[in-house]
Amino acid sequence: MKRPFLKLMASVALLVSVAAPAIAQESPDALIRRLSTEVLDRIRSDKDLQAGDFKKLSDLVDATVMPHVNFQRMTALSVGRNWRSASPEQQKQLMNEFRVLLLRTYSGALSSVKDQSIRMKPLRADAADTEVIVRSEVAQPRGEPIQLDYRMEKASDGWKIYDVNVLGVWLVETYRGQFAQEVGARGIDGLIKSLVDKNRSFEAPKKS
Repeated sequence: MKRPFLKLMASVALLVSVAAPAIAQESPDALIRRLSTEVLDRIRSDKDLQAGDFKKLSDLVDATVMPHVNFQRMTALSVGRNWRSASPEQQKQLMNEFRVLLLRTYSGALSSVKDQSIRMKPLRADAADTEVIVRSEVAQPRGEPIQLDYRMEKASDGWKIYDVNVLGVWLVETYRGQFAQEVGARGIDGLIKSLVDKNRSFEAPKKS
């Protein structure tokens, strides 16, 4: 029960509302608060999303997550030092397959959203900082709140997320360990093939 929910929280951490444009002047913590609230409200008000409509969930994630994530940096950090030894074509393939993996992981977890809410913690950063950690927690009707933090960078078009921490575990770090083992065993092409196979074997969840 807890592992799927943690994946869910990582997905909600990255989601934003289609109707909410990036606001460069908005502080990173205010941005996360606004976007998280909007996403939770949207899912709770859409029966198709709650029922696990995979196409609709995928469209939601694809339209809202990716424009607000520095995806190249996220992939490069996840691949680690092996990223530099990959050819431009291999890097492109890694980004494509990693993107699909995240898209499907998020889409498969979104239907678990029920009555959670977001509580922000004070932002410890200076106004001139271009990289910050935004800390929050997910309040549940039952049980302890779940730690949810974000590594963010300031880009020309606003703040971008490039890593998420759930209960003390950073998403990039988790993937880096898995990917390093795969590259060590089968090389960059082996990692790409592993991601391709995993994505192809994915079966869209059916509506309940």
